[in-house]
Amino acid sequence: MSETPRRRSGGRSARQAARSENTAEVKPYLTRSIAPVEIVPEEGLLQIEYNADTILEEIGIDFRDYPSALALLKNAGASVDGERVRFPRGMCREIITATAPAVYTHHARNPARSVQIGGDATVFVPAYGPPFVRDLDQGRRYATIEDFQNFVKLAYLSPHMHSTGGTVCEPVDIPVSHRHLDMVYAHLRYGDKPFMGSVTAAERAQDSIDMAKLVFGDEFVSQNTVMTSLINASSPLSWDATMLGAAEAYAKSMQATVISPFILAGAMAPVTVAGVAAQTLAEALAGMTFVQLVNPGAPVVFGSFASSMSMQTGAPTFGTPEPALVLFTIGALARRLGVPFRSGGSLCGSKIPDAQAAAESMATLLPSLLGGVNFMLHSAGWLEGGLSMGYEKFIIDADQCGLMSKLVAGVDLSENGQAMDAIREVGPGQHFLGAAHTYANFETAFARSEIANNDSYEQWEEDGSLDAAQRANALWKKQLAEYEAPALDTSIDEALLDFMGRRKEEIPDSFA
Repeated sequence: MSETPRRRSGGRSARQAARSENTAEVKPYLTRSIAPVEIVPEEGLLQIEYNADTILEEIGIDFRDYPSALALLKNAGASVDGERVRFPRGMCREIITATAPAVYTHHARNPARSVQIGGDATVFVPAYGPPFVRDLDQGRRYATIEDFQNFVKLAYLSPHMHSTGGTVCEPVDIPVSHRHLDMVYAHLRYGDKPFMGSVTAAERAQDSIDMAKLVFGDEFVSQNTVMTSLINASSPLSWDATMLGAAEAYAKSMQATVISPFILAGAMAPVTVAGVAAQTLAEALAGMTFVQLVNPGAPVVFGSFASSMSMQTGAPTFGTPEPALVLFTIGALARRLGVPFRSGGSLCGSKIPDAQAAAESMATLLPSLLGGVNFMLHSAGWLEGGLSMGYEKFIIDADQCGLMSKLVAGVDLSENGQAMDAIREVGPGQHFLGAAHTYANFETAFARSEIANNDSYEQWEEDGSLDAAQRANALWKKQLAEYEAPALDTSIDEALLDFMGRRKEEIPDSFA
């Protein structure tokens, strides 16, 4: 005769409260105590650097439709033939290492939330750019400004997101020519963490800077970084006027830029890891050199986004080994160059937050973290190869980012961490549940997931048999329902709204 399984003792409400309560101190960014994983030997990194210099010297990089960039690079010693720029071997590295900072502070509206970019710091940033959003209730749909505001609020509320991001989704209900104003305003009004500015045109970058000045003050912005914005190369081996114009605007105002080739290996770069790494380094070196020539000392981040692809369909794939190898390699190259490193995390090709999404997201999050990434874009929300921003996916990913803080902290070898007093107290054949050391550490001993359910089967069934996505659905709704905006001086808010109104009158409506 089989026994009926016994339910765990203890109050259900107490267990739920314990899961949701975060008793550990919330840090504005992660500080890694574990060394980055190095997988390429010294001679291999030297070879990749040599190959990148060969690309710059022999093949060159196109700087398209931007004559002032050509003149600037030529005056610095590069060879210019039409729009093709070739760099003497070692020129780019010499310029970058002379002036680009290895570490900088990205200041937040709330000084307590300012973050370090570079060194032993990792900053988690939400996904960027999806035109669609998805949730369990309404499915997949075009994003709106309400969705954009919602994700800014969720990132602001999450203790595991260190920035509210940039274009967390594309609000397609607002004209393209105007939407950058509404997006920057949302970051400034509905959050007080670091954020990213617009890069879709030089004048939109300047609008972002001007709006930031209304909040931080002209003098502060001229001397400090309050935006770290994404500048993508047009791989292979090209920089276009849109990105160059935005990069120049930010550099002139001492704002940081993430100089980041966006590569689909096999289509926009070779299929091999070493080939992708060499091309990525060459493109990034050229872009960072341009920024340093515009304004020596303007912060730059060496960015890498390299995805594999299905050789049968051409679709991008995520969570495969090769992009992880590229990431580890580029991380080492960035450290050798002496600049911060950016890559992606929590990437997946799945259309919904299912097992595929979980597996692929973890297969991109862990290498990024272990590879020493300083600025981790796409840390939460990414679905469908970046086409969709998922509400439930955002909550699940942010939860995983929170758990990672314990991993990067490494092993505690303090007297408390060694726990010899506990071992002496308990001795052979007993248990540690009642030990003084256990009582002293039980609130912070283990990272707690806000999403995972570890109740008994019977308790889980009684609570509705909810899966992770369903639990995340309830959590984001609760968070938005209880959201309270961070304080913002009324006069500053009015100045922002006035600026937006004037600029929208000056800029014609355009959805192109």
